[in-house]
Amino acid sequence: MRSLRLAIGWIVALVVLAAGALLLWGLAKGRPQDLPWTPLDLAEPIGLFTGRKLTGLTQDFPQCRALLTRAGVRYTVLPARDGGGRCGYADGVRFATGGAQAIAYRPPGLGVACPVAAALSMWEWDVVQPAALARFGSRVVAIDHFGSYSCRRIYGRDAGTWSEHATADAVDIAGFRLADGTRITVAGDWQGDGAKARFLREVRDGACRLFATTLSPDYNAAHRDHLHLDQANRGSTGWRACR
Repeated sequence: MRSLRLAIGWIVALVVLAAGALLLWGLAKGRPQDLPWTPLDLAEPIGLFTGRKLTGLTQDFPQCRALLTRAGVRYTVLPARDGGGRCGYADGVRFATGGAQAIAYRPPGLGVACPVAAALSMWEWDVVQPAALARFGSRVVAIDHFGSYSCRRIYGRDAGTWSEHATADAVDIAGFRLADGTRITVAGDWQGDGAKARFLREVRDGACRLFATTLSPDYNAAHRDHLHLDQANRGSTGWRACR
């Protein structure tokens, strides 16, 4: 028993030391977004815990809307949708023109769950635009997508786990259009080591820091033509996927 108490004491001490070191590091660097207990701010650069804070918005639609508004994102709230059974949503939003978003989604009218919209906003500001400017010297003006809401199970199966698309908590990204006319598609440009392939991998890796699940052609053939980004809240498991 004495050895067990000693071991527990050491574990507690290490946890306290780690928490203290994290606090001091975050404060010293002036990066509150690197601390797990600070409020999320979409205008701040991506921090160590930004992804988990974004995922937590799945439980708080009012807070999610407030964060979008505070960051200058213009949007409209979508009417709740009851798809029956496991389908539907009550936290859908659609980006509006004239706000902080400089990217249009094609086809227009994309509606997503609010936490997905929050992550897409940060992805644009902190990942997509910097990568496009660095590699091509041109900004992204549009993102091509395959949609968000779809009342179905994973891979359209008749049984099994329901897709995050069934609640609009996922979006499939097919490609990007730059201001200079350049087009980049996941289907046509993922393979190889050219600038377009490197750009796609860079924005995939950046999405992994913001979304609970990011799947690309590296995952399986079903994702050969798109990036699947979802913001599913998996409760206490903390499970995240990046492939």
